[in-house]
Amino acid sequence: MNTDTHAAHADDHHHDDGHAHGTFSTYMLGFVLSVVLTAIPFWLVMSGTLPSKQITALVIMVFAVVQIVVHMIYFLHMSPKSENGWSMMALIFTIVMVVIALSGSLWVMNHLNSNMMPIHEMTGMK
Repeated sequence: MNTDTHAAHADDHHHDDGHAHGTFSTYMLGFVLSVVLTAIPFWLVMSGTLPSKQITALVIMVFAVVQIVVHMIYFLHMSPKSENGWSMMALIFTIVMVVIALSGSLWVMNHLNSNMMPIHEMTGMK
């Protein structure tokens, strides 16, 4: 194996198993994006910048979905080309499951909040 072939092989960041592997810079970019995508929603909640709780929850869900995609791309190395598209199917399945879990959780929390018995009604039950 000559040095040109070896250099081309190293530039692709592929090993003999056919899976793509990241470099230090791609891992660091993924880490920085993850920190930013965590810090912005935290700041939005702590500062109360957005006018309503519903808008805040929606923005946080959007940031969560974007962060899942960042993790899948930068840390799990998923792309439409890898594993003949099965990785893309896994991404679509993950997004569907996250939407179901988040919307179901919000629905349950809203239902519980609207159906809770007020404290003043509980004191008259004695």
